[in-house]
Amino acid sequence: MAFGSFENSGASQPMAEINTTPLVDVMLVLLVIFIITAPLFHEAVPIDLPRVDASRLDDRPRIVSVAIDAAGQVFVDGREVARGELPARLAAIGAAGQPELHLRADRGTRYERVTEVLAEAQRAGLVRIAFVTEPAAR
Repeated sequence: MAFGSFENSGASQPMAEINTTPLVDVMLVLLVIFIITAPLFHEAVPIDLPRVDASRLDDRPRIVSVAIDAAGQVFVDGREVARGELPARLAAIGAAGQPELHLRADRGTRYERVTEVLAEAQRAGLVRIAFVTEPAAR
């Protein structure tokens, strides 16, 4: 017997046997579950796709650079833009397509000026806006 006897026939010795039956039962159940579910992982439908000799299009968006200096002056693609001309300039850029706007703001620029430029870009329909920063010095 695996458990030994329950009789008090002398000194009690510690049981030196390990019952591995429950371990084997659990492993067999896991093996059966794996065998049943493994074919379900491969749910591919064989499809004969058409072959085309077209080249891949290069879908890089046009990038418009907007910079704001410490004084709050705005530069679009390196050219200075007056405060009143900024909405018209951004609207013209937005009408020409859907460019990506890269915004660079000086560290000393007031947050209010940055939000004004972002609001003008949003009104012009520019939704792809990226903030450009420099890596921190270590």
